[in-house]
Amino acid sequence: MKKTAVVTAGTGGIGLETALGLAVAGFAVTVIGRDAGRGAKAVERINATGPVHPARFQSADLASLDQVRALASGIAADHAASGEPLTVLVNNVGAMFTERQTRNGVEASFVVNHLSPYLLTELLLPTLTAGAPSRIVNVTSGAVAVAKRVFDAVEPPGGYYGFHWYGRAKLANLAYTLDLAARLDGTGVSVFAADPGGAATDMTNGTMADPKIVSPALRLLWPLVRRTFERSTSGPASAAARPSLMAATDDTLTGRTGIVIGAQAHPVAPHRAAADPRVAEAVRRLSERHAPLALT
Repeated sequence: MKKTAVVTAGTGGIGLETALGLAVAGFAVTVIGRDAGRGAKAVERINATGPVHPARFQSADLASLDQVRALASGIAADHAASGEPLTVLVNNVGAMFTERQTRNGVEASFVVNHLSPYLLTELLLPTLTAGAPSRIVNVTSGAVAVAKRVFDAVEPPGGYYGFHWYGRAKLANLAYTLDLAARLDGTGVSVFAADPGGAATDMTNGTMADPKIVSPALRLLWPLVRRTFERSTSGPASAAARPSLMAATDDTLTGRTGIVIGAQAHPVAPHRAAADPRVAEAVRRLSERHAPLALT
């Protein structure tokens, strides 16, 4: 049976390398991104490898929840019409901001790093369940370690520090990932988190140069922290894609779920806060409030 995969933010960096690996593994890959030009180049690069199935590009701005809904509707309709299963969904999208921004009145980092993949996943669950055995892979980050663990509201108290807020959104998504895995256990849909470690990508290049993205306490140690981070993000995106590819394709994970694949492409223990049911419940309430599955 034909294997299909959707990779968000798949037109460059880790997402493109993930799409390339999936195509080599025999998947018919659809890459999602905002820019049609980058999408065409990504498809050209994937197809140049001579895949079994040609790649496709689908345009969507994943910072817009309205566009996420439209994207999910289109993907579901395509699979229903073709009768082909949706085998793998890789939520690779991510963004870090040096200054506070909003999308439809909601803080942008939380939208892009959590609400967007949450909404796309939830809306595609019927399609993924119909295509089971299938897998969901949510890309996480080591930045969860610097996150505030308060989810009473989208925005935590205090000043805006992009790196910490990025980590908090990724923590929300990791808690959601583990909670979703428990919820879907036994359905044939396996759920994994993949930590790419560090790579030089569009998101990291230049962003970490601004010390305002971290709290004043950490800013005192910024020269050392920045050098350490830059060393960790100097590797190729192809290496950083290995955890996602393992989560999406490795036969040893068949029938398993709720596993975090670490930067060395082997299972690791999840961050303790992400496994806290109180955090999961708070994230669930917040997600349902700001990204409702049904519009009224």
